[in-house]
Amino acid sequence: MSLKQRIPEDLKQAMRSGDERRKIALRMLQAAVHNAEIAQGHELDETGVVTVVRKEVKQRRDAIEQFQKGGREDLAAKEQAELTVLEAYLPEQLSRAEIERMAREVIAEVAARGPHDRGRVMGPLLQRIAGRAEGREVSEVVGALLAG
Repeated sequence: MSLKQRIPEDLKQAMRSGDERRKIALRMLQAAVHNAEIAQGHELDETGVVTVVRKEVKQRRDAIEQFQKGGREDLAAKEQAELTVLEAYLPEQLSRAEIERMAREVIAEVAARGPHDRGRVMGPLLQRIAGRAEGREVSEVVGALLAG
């Protein structure tokens, strides 16, 4: 079953079980996928749906950070609950060690010598990682490897 098919099925299950947080998160996700399809003018493939999920996850993380800064732990907890639901729809994330290994390979391939070569490393590395890690974490790893 594709991710796009799984979302409405999981939504139905959440509605039957009365899981309000899951229902809200999945409705928002389903709407975001639908809106992305309208914006692009065609149905999204699996990669496109994963991209939408990543965007929604990032929005929740940003909201959690802002709510915590503002002292609104109640709203941060609500966003955290939605984030937990959404993260289940992402592909398995790479560990930091796996990111480092892949980064070292790309650094060797492009013969990067220092921090000024970060752009030459990030492009090919992000293609290999293909959404299995956050860009911020990948950037940190590459920066540390090129600086050292």
